[in-house]
Amino acid sequence: MSAPVPGQGDTAQSPDPRPRPQYGEYATAEEQRARISQPDATDALLAGQALDAPANPDAAAPVAPRRPERGRPAGSLLAQRVTGWRLADRIVTFGLLGYGLFNAIATSVQLFSFERYANTALGLFGVDEAFTNIGQGQLWGTIAGITIILGWALTAFVSWRSLRRGRVTFWIPLVGAVVFGLAVSIFITIPIFNDPAFGELFNQVATSGG
Repeated sequence: MSAPVPGQGDTAQSPDPRPRPQYGEYATAEEQRARISQPDATDALLAGQALDAPANPDAAAPVAPRRPERGRPAGSLLAQRVTGWRLADRIVTFGLLGYGLFNAIATSVQLFSFERYANTALGLFGVDEAFTNIGQGQLWGTIAGITIILGWALTAFVSWRSLRRGRVTFWIPLVGAVVFGLAVSIFITIPIFNDPAFGELFNQVATSGG
């Protein structure tokens, strides 16, 4: 019999005192890369621990790029409706102001010549007599003409400020026309009621109505 080779029998009979690696006898490619990038991983791999931590704990994790948020269809539709309504409001407001300016200029020119204005009104009603309350008529006619011009200017200023603030404005020229139109009507009524020709006209209307 041949003599036993020294060390061979000992290896087969006596167990290795070192713990058996969990991942096999040989390091895998992943383990090699982990050990190269993270030297401290050697002890963890030998102890059978998984490498969950990144190689560089101080390095921030990559942040995925944020996708641009898409607008909601309902919000976009509402924005389009609001924009369309504001455009329509501007168009109507400027149209009313333009008509009001034309009317204010034409009416004030007539009121500044109140005698002619009153005689024209008497002729339309079929009265042959002329307007005689000239002094009072000229005074209140001038006041009424100035009132209608200043009223349009004030209405246009308030409308412009309202448009700049993005508010609904078309109603402002309508309210201005009613308010200042009523004031002008009161002013021109004062000399008309004190004129004999218009007094006769009112008597004829009252008589025919009765």
